[in-house]
Amino acid sequence: MTAAQTINARLRKLPIWPFYVIGLLPPFWYLYLGFTGGLGVEPIKALEHRLGLLGLQMLAATLMVTPIQRFTGVSLLRFRRMLGLIAFYYICMHLLAWLVLDVQRPAAILADIVKRPYVTIGMASFLMLAPLAITSTDGSIRRMGAMAWRRLHRLVYPAVILGAAHFILVRKGVQIEPLIYLGLFVLLLGVRTLPRTGRRRLAA
Repeated sequence: MTAAQTINARLRKLPIWPFYVIGLLPPFWYLYLGFTGGLGVEPIKALEHRLGLLGLQMLAATLMVTPIQRFTGVSLLRFRRMLGLIAFYYICMHLLAWLVLDVQRPAAILADIVKRPYVTIGMASFLMLAPLAITSTDGSIRRMGAMAWRRLHRLVYPAVILGAAHFILVRKGVQIEPLIYLGLFVLLLGVRTLPRTGRRRLAA
């Protein structure tokens, strides 16, 4: 048995639900830090930033599942749905923090979406991810058919690029951290254009 097969055998024995529970906790921890002064002098901005960053990190982790399997043989496919849903959860919390704690007024929300490019781009990314989260069930795959489901879930590709662009514009000016995320997403998407070998799997 190869090392990858040994790892895969152990991964198959792991329950997934504890990872969901763990994934739910960070926003509440950040809220606690915000209320207790642990997020600095601008806690709302810090909360928005940390939640958005968590969302990008989990999206990157989701996109890494297929390359890891292709190049190492280690299969994390059974965890990919969980990673994607947790990523969407963090992005929802990021959006909620902006709506409820930052902007607060509905008229100002609409004005920001129209007038501020980084808000427009971020909202477009969110709207692309929403149907992916809604259809991330076995029942959705059966109802839509595998091919249609795959086509829909390719929306993750422009969504992550827009998410990285949103991060770049939020930071204003040339900063290294947002560019690293953009470069990582471009790299992960570029890997998918390489010739495939072996049996093709259902991939988002």
